[in-house]
Amino acid sequence: MNQNPNNPLHGIKLEMIINSLVENYGWDELGRRVNINCFNYDPSVKSSLKFLRKTPWAREKVEKLYLSIINK
Repeated sequence: MNQNPNNPLHGIKLEMIINSLVENYGWDELGRRVNINCFNYDPSVKSSLKFLRKTPWAREKVEKLYLSIINK
């Protein structure tokens, strides 16, 4: 049974979101759009995942940006 039928992020992993954003914007532009250190200083998917899993406000910003690119 689908528990979140209205959630557009249901089933999408955070790593997929980060990879899509990096592919779409690159690290520099991503760091400008979401101003967090893991995007601006020595960025990597691994460090971003670690930070975003522990920081709900930052994850919310990243998810919002991701939704804006998939809803174009």
